[in-house]
Amino acid sequence: MTFPSVNFDRALGVTVVTLTVIALGIVGAAVALANGVIGGDGQRAGEVTIQSPAPPPPGVVDRADTGASTGASVGVVVDPYLPDPAWLGRTAAATGIPERALAAYARAHLQILDEQPDCAVAWNTVAALGAVESGHGTFGGAQLGADGRPSPEIRGPALDGGDFAAIRDTDGGSLDGDTTWDRAVGPLQFIPSTWADWAADGNRDGTADPDQIDDAALAAGRYLCHSGELDTPEAWQRAVFSFNHSDAYVADIAGLANSYAVAAG
Repeated sequence: MTFPSVNFDRALGVTVVTLTVIALGIVGAAVALANGVIGGDGQRAGEVTIQSPAPPPPGVVDRADTGASTGASVGVVVDPYLPDPAWLGRTAAATGIPERALAAYARAHLQILDEQPDCAVAWNTVAALGAVESGHGTFGGAQLGADGRPSPEIRGPALDGGDFAAIRDTDGGSLDGDTTWDRAVGPLQFIPSTWADWAADGNRDGTADPDQIDDAALAAGRYLCHSGELDTPEAWQRAVFSFNHSDAYVADIAGLANSYAVAAG
């Protein structure tokens, strides 16, 4: 995989893709980002359309027998946002998204649906962000573990004002390991100052960690929702553009989100 050259928007703390090609082995397709002109679905930048969001994944709780009619004892579902394992297996096979990463995107969908039912951010949009930002946590030869953390950790380049915008250290190196400059962190590539505003605990372990994909996916979904309801193509485009100020990026996210929705059926 060839990772894109990037600039970073200081206000948003997000990646802006420029002038290079990223090849992602997803659903058997390569995504080309060329000079900010062609989107991943072949559309011209500025002409992005999207399908309706993919339907919510079934949760484990959906399969629970209440036992009301039989008096049978029932197990307690501790985490209401766990996606159904059968759905995960089918959808991962159909889309090519690694199952552990897909579980994080599905959890984010289910939790945001509960928290902000009018937002309409769906797992396939969060999955598209994860694909472009880090190949679902696999950039640089990383492997996504069962705990949802890539190994080795994924870090962006130093934002030292050379090839990228200058962003001096905002976290004392606690997240990115750099006490001089900030670096984007984790599978969704949060800059530390942005994570400080949007930190989330998606896996419900009591810690908000940008290197952990459940946490990062939930934070990304909530960030998209801060733009308002994503109930029209225009609103969806504005939300993704707020994540990354690049029309080409928006077009590629749309193309991937569409392909995931179609593959998942």
